[in-house]
Amino acid sequence: MYNLLVTASIGSWDESFYEFDKSRFLEYTTESIATAFKSLTPNLIETLIKYPCIFAYEGNDEDFRIGKLTSIKERGRKLRIEFELDINIPPISYELIKPISSLLDIREWEMNRTHWAVKDEELFERLIKADILNSDQTQKMAKQQKPIAKKSNNPTVTTVQGFIGKVLFSEREKNTEVFYRGHSNKNSYKLEPSLFRKDKDGNYLYLENEHILYRELLVSNSADFQSDEYTLDKLVRMQHYSLPTRLLDITSNPLIALYFACKSSLSEDGEVILLSMGRSEVKYFDSDVASCISNLARLPKIEKDNINFEEIEFNEQTAVKRLVHFIREEKPYFEPKIISGDLSKIICVKGKQSNDRISSQSGAFLLFGVDAVLDEEGSPEINVTRITVTSKASILKELDLLNINESTVFPYIENSAKYVAEKYKFNAPMN
Repeated sequence: MYNLLVTASIGSWDESFYEFDKSRFLEYTTESIATAFKSLTPNLIETLIKYPCIFAYEGNDEDFRIGKLTSIKERGRKLRIEFELDINIPPISYELIKPISSLLDIREWEMNRTHWAVKDEELFERLIKADILNSDQTQKMAKQQKPIAKKSNNPTVTTVQGFIGKVLFSEREKNTEVFYRGHSNKNSYKLEPSLFRKDKDGNYLYLENEHILYRELLVSNSADFQSDEYTLDKLVRMQHYSLPTRLLDITSNPLIALYFACKSSLSEDGEVILLSMGRSEVKYFDSDVASCISNLARLPKIEKDNINFEEIEFNEQTAVKRLVHFIREEKPYFEPKIISGDLSKIICVKGKQSNDRISSQSGAFLLFGVDAVLDEEGSPEINVTRITVTSKASILKELDLLNINESTVFPYIENSAKYVAEKYKFNAPMN
């Protein structure tokens, strides 16, 4: 195991510290490793610090350096690292690394993006075998084990009654709203929208082509979107049709979330996540901030990546001007004064009840901005608590008695027909 740390900021590794945006942590990292590190507990931080490191720059012109981390601290949206370069190991040119890049799990195009990956390879063994280093240059290090995800201390429920009790007696502050999200496998799920999902090797599946996905669905199904006034409305409808978007479904009805936690993977423990936030933080479909973030879907990724959020003349950047142009298509009087921090927020949005499914599921959404990451433990704006769900089959039967089933949660005639047929089909008596 080793850390691969890449930056575009030349000279950064000549200092003793650096800050990564949390969204860049665990990019190009296999899913099993990324899942284990999704909550950076003190034990996992200690584990990361034990791994040797490659410190590299974007592109192939600068040398790699070998060293170690001495400190990792979370600073809001940032991860601040302190580090030491190994003075016994000279800089290593990329030309030496390139022939064994696949053995080190350094992937094509990976060196073109600032990120922090954790690789399941033995760094020194690979470098010594390739005659890049000799054993005298490296300290004798025990092989570092893969991280072990922390055990859950969340309450567990096995009945609807037990679940309702947990929800009703959960602490909630005045002037807050609580939303819920249910998923069927507590160990593999992350609080991220479908657009940000990765394959088992840690590669983004859809993010590179967000603007193409958006336009292609409009081209092929334009009639379905004619009534949509805002880009957010279109994204909600696209989410409804299962297109990957920067929206994450949540609900104000805890029993709907419980249904989703139970409806599949019956042998796996499910989970209901409670997300509470100040009422003033909840936006509506016509919010200007929602328009700013939603219209990011129309910008090519290279333009989003080129936005400098620390630029004094933020709104004079070409990509930001183009974003304003998109926003003005739906809000002609929008002033070209986007607040840079708004584009990287995660906001809760109540959209229009534009279809039966949103209405039946009491739906709302978390809308994710550029490189936005919702910490699995929550954030200052969004408090996160969790309830583990077992005995799924029996809970589904109890929910059915409360008229929460496939027919009511997915209110389409084909789903109703399937539900009715299954409920009343003949079952031969047991001998």
